Amino acid sequence: MDKEEKYFLNAINQTRIIRLCKQKLATFGTTNLKYFLLTKPSYEEMQSNKEETVIRHGTVKAEQPKIVTPQYMLNLDGFSKDARSFMEELAQNIGSNAPGILYQYKNDPSGMEIVSGKLLDVSMRIAEDLDKKDNNNTVVLTGLDSLWDVCLMKFIYEYTAASLTSNVNELNAMELLTPSPSTGVPQGAMQKIEQLFFQVSKGLDPGELKKELDRWGLFEHYQDRFLKLFKK
Repeated sequence: MDKEEKYFLNAINQTRIIRLCKQKLATFGTTNLKYFLLTKPSYEEMQSNKEETVIRHGTVKAEQPKIVTPQYMLNLDGFSKDARSFMEELAQNIGSNAPGILYQYKNDPSGMEIVSGKLLDVSMRIAEDLDKKDNNNTVVLTGLDSLWDVCLMKFIYEYTAASLTSNVNELNAMELLTPSPSTGVPQGAMQKIEQLFFQVSKGLDPGELKKELDRWGLFEHYQDRFLKLFKK
């Protein structure tokens, strides 16, 4: 393990959840999760006369979980050569059209303050205040100041993992992960394509629909219908 790996591992190991949010990750909608992430300031070692705590807060927006397959992932941009090799191996082992779920997040930081007080004391006060307000969608956690966003990602990973089973069960209950008899693509993806056709008829850029069809390898299947969108 090199120095950088040890540095990241240290950040992960120092991440502590002081207050869990009660809100679950929605299967059929967007989840807005607020957070308070507290750390000891990086400069603390240079001053011993008083203790301070850095408070970062913001919102993590979790988009509606997206149904994908290994083959679909191979057609997405932005993946490294190693990531693509992994997806190719996965496709060989479990099947190119085996359904899975892709979670996408966006962090929207809203502010940062430095306050007097010990890290644990300040974090507990914030947690108690949220409990009094019966706030269900805010998490309080502590971590390492220099890698605070890594600490936040560790929580997001665990939060997602805790929601995965219920998300899959809900999708299965509606047969959205079941392959379509006509294309072999999950029914949920077919419904998404139908939504895009409707949205294009209402003014959405047809390029968005074309990209989705290409990612699923379905353009030829829908080609005639797609071209009709351009006929008056």
